[in-house]
Amino acid sequence: MSEPASDMLDHRLVRRIDAVLDLDPGTPAIEYDGNWYSLGDIGTLARAISALVGPEPRVGVLLRNRPAHIAAFLGVLLTGGCVVVINPARGDDRTRSDIAALELPVIIGELDDLSTLVAPSAETTQISIADATDEPHIVAAGRPAGDAGRPGVAVHMLTSGTTGPPKRVDLTYDMLAHSVLGPARDDETAPTAPPRGVAIVNAPLVHIGGVFRVLQCVTAARSFVLLPRFELEPWARAVREYRPRTVSLVPAALRMVLHSDLTRDDLSSIRAVTSGTAPLSADDADAFTTKFGIPVLTSYAATEFGGGVAGWNIADHEKFWSTKRGSVGRADPTAQLRVVDEDGRTLPADTAGLLEVRPGQLGPATDWIRTTDIARIDTDGFLWILGRADQAIIRGGFKIMPDDVRTALEGHPAVQGAAVVGHPDDRLGETPVAMVELRDSSSTTPDELVQYLETRLARYEIPTRIAVVDAIPRTPSGKADLTAIRDHFRSARGEYAH
Repeated sequence: MSEPASDMLDHRLVRRIDAVLDLDPGTPAIEYDGNWYSLGDIGTLARAISALVGPEPRVGVLLRNRPAHIAAFLGVLLTGGCVVVINPARGDDRTRSDIAALELPVIIGELDDLSTLVAPSAETTQISIADATDEPHIVAAGRPAGDAGRPGVAVHMLTSGTTGPPKRVDLTYDMLAHSVLGPARDDETAPTAPPRGVAIVNAPLVHIGGVFRVLQCVTAARSFVLLPRFELEPWARAVREYRPRTVSLVPAALRMVLHSDLTRDDLSSIRAVTSGTAPLSADDADAFTTKFGIPVLTSYAATEFGGGVAGWNIADHEKFWSTKRGSVGRADPTAQLRVVDEDGRTLPADTAGLLEVRPGQLGPATDWIRTTDIARIDTDGFLWILGRADQAIIRGGFKIMPDDVRTALEGHPAVQGAAVVGHPDDRLGETPVAMVELRDSSSTTPDELVQYLETRLARYEIPTRIAVVDAIPRTPSGKADLTAIRDHFRSARGEYAH
């Protein structure tokens, strides 16, 4: 590696990436669309990007789940710079506005994305990428603007944008190193050869789940299949062909697998499924285990924490699941959790309140971070997420938790997925409304769903409107896009009312 231009170039995460890219260049690195790309392919492009980027501290990357984009992402990290994540799938107008507001000195992306989304500017260098085996092309800025950068920040990451427009959170080099490599050790060494087995990455690179999974594979020199998005057939093909022992599925994807024609034989290599980013009902977890014989290990994480802070492991699942079902597991070894009231006073075990977290990724001196999640922690340290304080629906004085209504709807055998939001009401203030995605063969009506809910929910919890749609709009992380769902109900007046 060339002479360090900043302290970040000597960071353990950068050293690890650099060491892995120096392994045998013929090593298979990424399978995409049936084609394998080697470590040599990825490393050559990553270092070409590093050379073109130079010392610029912030680099916007229009990220898609493609091998060249992973190389570009790694290339920026090799400079010790900051990857500013840009999602080209958010809609052209919003993405253009986002890019204009960022005032980036360098932007990397595919030529079509750059020409469509990035306005010509004499102050911004554009680097276009194509296939991972193609050389990048640079159009240098005529009048490069100075940039203060974000010292120590590896990724200026988009959040999911579940309840509103996505915001950005700084993921530092230290946070990412802790998440993917673990706490620093004096005897830490880089791999000298790739481990056995091929992983599957279907989480989007514009979400922390995708960034974490890719860095986890790269830093371990593990080969992986990269999917553009989760789709059942390509995912199942990869599982059958490469026989991974663990896979990660967001709840929406897990439900697709659960209600598919796949059998135990199709998933026979899998010993555990991890699931996070959104609530997963205990009933769905149990149904998956019953059908496939595979335990589902749920977890709790947030972009702001730089990764996970609680989760299940196999040993806990075998010992405690029958009595702790529905929990998201216990605190990770380096994380601390507590539940407090609105004044910040710590509440006793098994008492509902606001969850506060001290993530291990942020170091021992970190203050408690208050979340908007309503939670309880039992005497054995198991955490339950009961809902979101900022999503409670107040209907005529009655509080409704959208997750309770969603879980009830998803208990109907015809429902593939559901999402519930509050909708303004002149008399009651707000009422719950629901968007429902049915399984392919179902012709269930909103009235039939209401009848089903009448035996499972209080009358005031039953949605006043139910929209049956082909597909629930989702964020890149697989969560329901609540902003888009609210917009749907604002524009679809009178439809689906019961």
